[in-house]
Amino acid sequence: MQPSEIRDALLAPQADALFAEARTLRDSVFGREVFQRGVVEFTNHCRKNCHYCGLRNANTALQRFRLDADAILQAARTAVELGMGTVVLQSGEEETIAIRPIGYLIGQIKQMGAISITLSLGDHDEDAYRYWHDCGADRYLLKMETFNPELHARLRPGQSVRERLNRVEMLCRIGYETGSGIITGLPGMTTDILAEDLRLLSGLPLDMIAVGPFIPHPQTPLKEAAPGLMEESLRATALLRLMNPAANIPATSALDALSAHGREQGLNAGANVVMPSVTPEPVRAGYNIYPGKNAAPEPVRLIVGRLQQRLRDAGYEPSSSRGESPVRKTGCAGTADNPNS
Repeated sequence: MQPSEIRDALLAPQADALFAEARTLRDSVFGREVFQRGVVEFTNHCRKNCHYCGLRNANTALQRFRLDADAILQAARTAVELGMGTVVLQSGEEETIAIRPIGYLIGQIKQMGAISITLSLGDHDEDAYRYWHDCGADRYLLKMETFNPELHARLRPGQSVRERLNRVEMLCRIGYETGSGIITGLPGMTTDILAEDLRLLSGLPLDMIAVGPFIPHPQTPLKEAAPGLMEESLRATALLRLMNPAANIPATSALDALSAHGREQGLNAGANVVMPSVTPEPVRAGYNIYPGKNAAPEPVRLIVGRLQQRLRDAGYEPSSSRGESPVRKTGCAGTADNPNS
């Protein structure tokens, strides 16, 4: 799809036909199964100062935590016991990351069963990425947030589109099932920027694609900004499904922060994945990227069980499958019109 077509779909008076087309396409590839990824958020320490994120280094109001190996492995076991086919190890970006201990965790989790491991640990060098892949990590998620060079540089100080994109392409070359994504409704994002973001994202050789709405955090420079629109984020989800039929696309937790049934709306717009947090209760609320993230104080098993029942009530079936993309994209050559900054 061209940016003008994407823009027209984002601005159309109604989107019922768009959502129905995305659902039909999703069902033809994945059926009504929803892949489950259990997210272990093991530290909220971060060296970066992204303007939209509550984990930013300058947020001195945040109580920081770092789980030890035993706590991380117990959370991973909980995910497996709850029927998750994938364990996601996620963190803020540590100043100096413990490369080999993460490799150890990957090896231990792999012994828990036929599960996949996704890493979401931010920007690191090629040696680290290769080492973790050699240890058994299957996937890596590194979101672009936006491809617009000026907006990216303004909201992610000291960072550039080119550097981030180089890492996404590196991860693909190493052999990861690679994921990336964007945030809709970022302050300064226009419909034209979003349309171009969706086009460029779909031009990458990705197996996973994430899109979710901006939600302002009170301890960030964007605290007074308006949140992204649920409808716009859902339209972006549907368009990504139409442009990427075989990609795994999550109904993000940010949707639930805007609506009590946000994840169901995401699935009805063409998503096929949910990623509930299985981070231990004593620290879970500290992984506070945006208000509403990990806000529920209940035990993990209760939260996940409630989400699984929501899926069934909406006509979907929680799947324990590892949930690989059915048609892997390979190679990183041919990415169109990569932006520079």
